[in-house]
Amino acid sequence: MTIHGLKRVAFSYLHDVAMAALSFLLALYLRLGSELFIWPRDVVLNGLAIFTLVAAAVFLWMRLHRMIWRYASIGDLGRIVQAVVLTVVIFVACQFVYNRLADFPRSFLIIEIIVLTGLLAGPRFLYRFFKDGELATLLERNAHARVPVLLIGAGDGADLFIREMSRGREAPYRVVGIVDDRGSRVGRNIRGVPVLGDLGDLESVTKTLREQRLAPQRIIITRREIDGAVVAGISEVADALGLSVARMPRLTAFDKAESGPLDLAPRPIDVEDVLGRSQTVLDIAPVRGLVTGRKVLITGAGGTIGGELARQVAGLAPTEIALLDASEYLLYQIDMEIAERHPELARRALLGDVRDRARVDQVMDTFHPDLVLHAAALKHVPLVESNPLDGILTNAIGTRNVAEAAARAGVGTMLLISTDKAVDPSNVMGATKRLAEAFCQALDIDGEANGSTRFVAVRFGNVLGSTGSVIPLFQRQIAKGGPVTVTHPEMTRYFMTVREAVSLVLQSAAMGGKLNAGGICVLDMGEPVRILDLARQMIRLSGLAPDSDIKIEFTGPRPGEKLHEQLFHADESLVETEIPMVSRATPRTVDLATLRDAFSELENHARRRDTEATMRALQALVPEFKPPSDPS
Repeated sequence: MTIHGLKRVAFSYLHDVAMAALSFLLALYLRLGSELFIWPRDVVLNGLAIFTLVAAAVFLWMRLHRMIWRYASIGDLGRIVQAVVLTVVIFVACQFVYNRLADFPRSFLIIEIIVLTGLLAGPRFLYRFFKDGELATLLERNAHARVPVLLIGAGDGADLFIREMSRGREAPYRVVGIVDDRGSRVGRNIRGVPVLGDLGDLESVTKTLREQRLAPQRIIITRREIDGAVVAGISEVADALGLSVARMPRLTAFDKAESGPLDLAPRPIDVEDVLGRSQTVLDIAPVRGLVTGRKVLITGAGGTIGGELARQVAGLAPTEIALLDASEYLLYQIDMEIAERHPELARRALLGDVRDRARVDQVMDTFHPDLVLHAAALKHVPLVESNPLDGILTNAIGTRNVAEAAARAGVGTMLLISTDKAVDPSNVMGATKRLAEAFCQALDIDGEANGSTRFVAVRFGNVLGSTGSVIPLFQRQIAKGGPVTVTHPEMTRYFMTVREAVSLVLQSAAMGGKLNAGGICVLDMGEPVRILDLARQMIRLSGLAPDSDIKIEFTGPRPGEKLHEQLFHADESLVETEIPMVSRATPRTVDLATLRDAFSELENHARRRDTEATMRALQALVPEFKPPSDPS
């Protein structure tokens, strides 16, 4: 979360606590009138202190401060009432223990509920009313979950889309503005939604909406007659703004729109809709300086992250690109894709496993890369949990092989893709990635003194739509008619799109020379997303209703899973970098020689398939690795 966002959250929390204190005095005055001024002062102050402390704890627990005032709705009012009632109930319990409710009249409690609800909800609704200028938006139940969109086309399509989105409580989109592709209706509005400009104003319109805290996450083209060249231009501008583009679905039921709600058939889901914010845009200048005219090696190039690295790097004119992967099929796919997109780019498709030290050394010696992007890893937590030796050999020993080969070959920068699961790991995958981080840190500190290879580790959470992630699973389950399986109702995860994650990874690599040795770059992934909310949102985006059209089942956490991940350890100090969404963490480091000996021992145990000895060695190397019996 940005500093600006933290200030808003802090203000919201302090506002609510202050309103609790004010409501206590106001409710007493409304009940007692002038008698309040002759009441024992210590009784009033003690009651005020207890009530305010209870309210502060309840509001924090119920996360009232996380409500976005801009989208306050009836659904938020329900949460506020629950918080107020709970506060009063706990206060009554405290007073009963203290003096059996002797100090305060019973009717005061009813008045308190009404007054505090008004003081909490009133400013929120007034703020939204002043922003929107209409009362209808206050009745939206899921306003905070709706995806804000900007429409292209000020005609019948826009009118029908806005009308349909205003009908249902489960409507997935909220229209924040319209851009007229013909330019004849600028300054007017359709069903209260303003037409803000023409196609030439698309960038300035988006920036204005962002300044008004109405940032669209998606552009929807509502007029079918717009030709391909214009659509390509819209896509180019949207790409620079970090927005996805879609055409409005061809809904054959539009001619029935006047008679009732449209029956929206399931359609392909754009996973970017569930992110909850716009994507981060790549700052191309420093990354171009890192890549252009240089030779780049990408390990794990056939995977989700490795493939996106290959696509973005290939577009920045490297001298040559080498794609290394252990899967013949995945390597073939990414090699053909790069060949089709950039036929002039010299490239090599290299089959090889990072566990094979000799093969890694051979690749480094023959290719002589200037930049190594190490994405090869086993990342699926339950699979690595049931195959721990292979996870250790790939993630820890494989990283050591690549890192040491890069140092010997005089590579300028090696970048390691890490994970939030490396923080206080509760599973083998997280522990092995923490080992990979530690080894690269030690090499970076050692290399700084010798002026050789810089090692940059970048840590982030889940990637939307990646192989083995929850998004494709939910997509398949929704397509089959359900049920959608969620492990735990309170489980949360950090999410980014693969495109913005890789963009920030490349920017982190580009500033490697400006970073202190041994640190780890941590990407700001916004607020964690509750998996249950993600499932419900994806069902809505499919045109279906959660719990009625598609059932949701809870299956229980899998081996090694936590309920909540974290991006940095409590003992890690975070330092801001020149990139707004990248911070620098400085966890503890280990002497390189000691670490090399420990890695050799770990490798020997793993290659002998001695699971017990290997796990003991892993625990010794990562002492914070504590597989919980119950994820927490």
